Amino acid sequence: MYTADSKRYETMQYNRCGASGLKLPIVSLGLWHNFGDTGCYDNMKAMCHTAFDHGITHFDLANNYGPAYGSAERNFGQILKDDFLPYRDELLISTKAGYDMWEGPYGNWGSRKYLIASLDQSLKRLGLEYVDIFYHHRMDPETPLEETMGALDSIVKSGKALYVGLSNYDGPTLKKAAAILNDLKCPFIINQNRYSIFDRTIEENGLKETAHDLKKGIIAFSPLAQGMLTNRYLNGIPADSRIAKDGRFLHESSLTPERLSQIKALNELAGQRGQTLAEMALSWILKDDHVTSVLIGASKPEQILDNIGIIGHTSFSKEELDKIDAIVK
Repeated sequence: MYTADSKRYETMQYNRCGASGLKLPIVSLGLWHNFGDTGCYDNMKAMCHTAFDHGITHFDLANNYGPAYGSAERNFGQILKDDFLPYRDELLISTKAGYDMWEGPYGNWGSRKYLIASLDQSLKRLGLEYVDIFYHHRMDPETPLEETMGALDSIVKSGKALYVGLSNYDGPTLKKAAAILNDLKCPFIINQNRYSIFDRTIEENGLKETAHDLKKGIIAFSPLAQGMLTNRYLNGIPADSRIAKDGRFLHESSLTPERLSQIKALNELAGQRGQTLAEMALSWILKDDHVTSVLIGASKPEQILDNIGIIGHTSFSKEELDKIDAIVK
């Protein structure tokens, strides 16, 4: 029987999510990869135990995480049942809907029918009565924004989610959505977006500044650019790397000579800071108060322990930030 470490809250730092009452650990665990039916259940449990034992209270899912779709929620639901139910009120569990989930016209995008049905399915797989945060996973160019936001509001009022969030939105659409949710008095508190030293889209499309102005939190996914911002590819492509084994999310063509040169230069700068490249990349995400938490993925418990090494080391000098900008530009 699992018993959580009694010292789990002693070192983790927690940031308030925008102007809400909710706090997130500065490092959260994403279950996008390695929690589907192709993963090892004992390894999944070990990763969840390691995360919670070190103060990571936030576990992030989506309806289609796997493979197969739904399997990450189902596997995490089993871990909850086996080990974590006594700690449910200490956990922050989020899920999403917005990408392809089931066949037909009602299993995708942002209709009221899809979002409410999807969350009902997610709750069954998780074995829960509610999730802490429910996200709309991506902007829908065809469904009226009022319908999608109204569905999120209905979900909160039904008691099936405590808060709502938006994922993969841009700044202008975020502003419109926030106005609707504010009128509905719906507790919209957080945005989830891709963000890394190599991918600064949320700066370019206005999301980061708009979220800050609206006093909404941001949680950043893919902070290591699918592994490029690590030392994995400094000397070629390892046989056990994501590129070699999968190639769905990171392609060999991404590692151009220019990109490899940037990775090496960033690795040297990280060494000067006394960090690994991965640690510096995660720290960079949290360099200001605009980002609430960084969302990591892991394939083994040791990676989680490595990533929480950034606690207390997220500040940068202006010279360091300027060097990073010069390298990637």
